Amino acid sequence: MTDLAAARSNMVESQVRTADVTDLRIQDAMMALPREDFAPPGKAYLAYTDTALEYAPGRALLKPRDVAKILQAAKPVVGERVLAIAAPYAAAILTFIGADVSRYDGTDLNAIPDGDFDLVVVEGAVGRAPEAWLKALALGGRLVLVERDGPVGKACLYVRNADGIGRRVLFDATPPVLHGYEITAGFAF
Repeated sequence: MTDLAAARSNMVESQVRTADVTDLRIQDAMMALPREDFAPPGKAYLAYTDTALEYAPGRALLKPRDVAKILQAAKPVVGERVLAIAAPYAAAILTFIGADVSRYDGTDLNAIPDGDFDLVVVEGAVGRAPEAWLKALALGGRLVLVERDGPVGKACLYVRNADGIGRRVLFDATPPVLHGYEITAGFAF
């Protein structure tokens, strides 16, 4: 029988803290929340591995390191209005921190709820941030996700300001691409 509490502690110590995640709120949330609750039946033993964890067809939790790093880059604030798109583990972490989180796991991830969100977080990769997700940001709002059009993706932070939307690359990541957001190679003349 696997000691999941020990595995959770080891995950935080060896995958999160060593990746320069210094936000103690994120560390505390990851230490407290049983990641195995997000694993499919019979796969709890995979919850604390250094890998993306498929929780539904075409949907996967980010690696512990990656979710911790994108959340730290987003700088969540207590009481902020957050939209978690296909991001159940990130949603739980942000709820633990004190954000007002709405989860969206619908079939069409572009048909997100209306609203001006302070933070939008996505677990899984897309080719490029969809316009619908950027439009959901309030002034000062942030979107964190991984953009991937090849073997290695880039975790990105988008910020809406009065002049438009800025984008910053954070780090390399290799999560699976969300179902329906696969990049198709094209041929141009």
